[in-house]
Amino acid sequence: MLRWRLLLGALLVAALVGLIWLDKLSHPPGVWLLPVAVVLGLAASGELLSMLRDVPMRPPAWLVCAGNLLVIVAAWLPLAVGTLGDRRHELPISLMDIQILALAWPMLAIVVAMAALWLAEMLRYRKPGDTTGNLAGGVLAVAYIGLPLALLVQLRMLWGLGALVATVAVVKMGDTGAYAFGHLLGRHKLAPLISPNKTVEGLIGHMLAAAFTGWLAFEYLVPLLPPEIVLPSSSLPSNDWGKPWRAIWFGLLVGAAGLAGDLAESLLKRDCGRKDSSRWLPGLGGVLDILDSLLLAAPAAWLCWALKLVA
Repeated sequence: MLRWRLLLGALLVAALVGLIWLDKLSHPPGVWLLPVAVVLGLAASGELLSMLRDVPMRPPAWLVCAGNLLVIVAAWLPLAVGTLGDRRHELPISLMDIQILALAWPMLAIVVAMAALWLAEMLRYRKPGDTTGNLAGGVLAVAYIGLPLALLVQLRMLWGLGALVATVAVVKMGDTGAYAFGHLLGRHKLAPLISPNKTVEGLIGHMLAAAFTGWLAFEYLVPLLPPEIVLPSSSLPSNDWGKPWRAIWFGLLVGAAGLAGDLAESLLKRDCGRKDSSRWLPGLGGVLDILDSLLLAAPAAWLCWALKLVA
């Protein structure tokens, strides 16, 4: 099983590297990676809805998927082809204005998705006892999956492929460090009721790997993958990549958020009586099992770049 897991992981990494290379050459930016975000979002939505049925919560599946699709596309479209796209350098607005306007679109999409979920429950209401759970499940699915993926899209669009690659690398290498330390040294349980296999030693390995990967990413990857779209000068990260503490703090913050995301999905699975979100990726679980740590790491990474903690 471990050999198959490593092989499958290597294939996924190779596919991602190829897509990143294609996306770097594409115009508008994100045209190759957006479909990946959409497919992953829809697959993860289906897995989450399947788990919620065991609680039971039964929001309309097609509405949840449509809502998440709308949120993800709303994060990309205005930055790719709208007034915030290639003409942004001609507009007399600041970086903060661009960030607020960019974030406003997916937030408006969430409002539309929530309104649609309310309307659907009004139309199918028959008896008390189901509506609140259905609404809660639908809103959870949009906020938990759609919004974080939208923020990952905006990392790529606002700050370039380097910002996205650094985030993914920190999170996944943190997961690898946790697995290695936990497997070799794990003795003390971290959260036995939520995730029995996680250990304190794994936590230490996770944070060490995340911090080191943050330094490597900002030393070598981020300078090679700058934003393709011209932004106001105040938005560009400084060329002083020799300040390793900023990259290390990025690794620690995003790594900690990724670990929290892993535990958050484990909590959902335990509450729904599941071991994996699905079984279609042997050794890795489902799409949600792969994305879980990224879903909470995305807001942390977005804020690091928006607040120029890495600049």
